Amino acid sequence: MKTLAVIPARLGATRLPRKPLRLLAGVPIIIRVLERVSALRVADRIVVATDSDEIAQRVREAGGESVMTSAAHPSGTDRVAEVARLAGFRDFDAILNVQGDEPFVSGPAVRGALQQVTGGHHPLGTAAVNASSDVLERPDVVKVVTADDGAAMYFSRAPIPFLRDVHDVVARDARVLHHVGVYAYTPESLAHWVALPAHPLEQIERLEQLRPLAAGMRMGIAVVKGPVRAGVDTETDLVRANREWLTFTVNES
Repeated sequence: MKTLAVIPARLGATRLPRKPLRLLAGVPIIIRVLERVSALRVADRIVVATDSDEIAQRVREAGGESVMTSAAHPSGTDRVAEVARLAGFRDFDAILNVQGDEPFVSGPAVRGALQQVTGGHHPLGTAAVNASSDVLERPDVVKVVTADDGAAMYFSRAPIPFLRDVHDVVARDARVLHHVGVYAYTPESLAHWVALPAHPLEQIERLEQLRPLAAGMRMGIAVVKGPVRAGVDTETDLVRANREWLTFTVNES
């Protein structure tokens, strides 16, 4: 199956201004993400989807491929979908979405999410890692619970599964999953996702993946080994990422 990897990136982030072009070990973050996805060798073609001429130029200078997309997209998924609709990208069987602020994106998570789709298990795929129970009270960590077939039942910033009885703590802790925000889609499921209206649950939780779930679409969860290396969203994250880069190799599995 032919796979297209799309890295959505916009220049208008507010928490970390000009985020894709900020430097990680002397190189723009967006280029570090492009290098990482390329090193994982999971896609037949990789493109950066952006609404910024500056980002597109830096990608081209680094030898990558960029596609200009609308500045009106409310999410990275919508930006990825615009690329997938273009005539030059319609011959791919699977679409991979790696966010443009994830230079440390997990190889097992990327491959696991993609396998959910390419293996014919589900039309949508993503990943999660087993986590300790201390993440349950952190709204910045998105949790997911799964059905017996491995598909997502619900994503939340709230503590799920909720511990009703202390006697169930062992069973609860075994099911604490920290969502990793990488997505895979069939072209048809991606088109269906972005054609759906925003759902109230999506708007309440600020989690776009609740939109397809509410519509009955199945999203397979690849549970992979952690830990989760956080992306870059704030100045503090950028300082931490530059420190972590000293011991990170872009080719690590």
